[in-house]
Amino acid sequence: MQWTYHEFGELSGHEVYEMLKLRVDVFVVEQNCAYHEVDGYDYSALHIFCTDEEGLAAYARLLPAGVKYTGPSIGRVIIRKNRRGTGLAHILMERSVDFIKTHWKPGDIHLQAQHHLVGFYGDHGFNAVSEPYDDGGIPHVDMILSI
Repeated sequence: MQWTYHEFGELSGHEVYEMLKLRVDVFVVEQNCAYHEVDGYDYSALHIFCTDEEGLAAYARLLPAGVKYTGPSIGRVIIRKNRRGTGLAHILMERSVDFIKTHWKPGDIHLQAQHHLVGFYGDHGFNAVSEPYDDGGIPHVDMILSI
């Protein structure tokens, strides 16, 4: 498995296609959620890719402070279906948090979690700071990791 970190302008057309395909396959098709997956934030993001022999296995989008929240945020955390349950999501979160702490030195890291994943993000130090709310037909909560 190979991990890479890219700003949007560094991505190849192939990488953008694979990133968007995985995000749409899971967030729109698998979760049956019609929403604007291509939301304009990708241009400002750092994109973390984990690839294996089958292609893109894991992905996350990191946004610097001031783009979506006052602090930096982690979003679009995704694992290809046949790699779920392998621990890859925990490695992805560790790498995401480590990158932000090392390069952006924040006070807090924000994320918007699907409600059923609160425990997963809690394992990485995030705490819910909102009540559950509907986003695209899926219950979500806002979470923060205080550094």
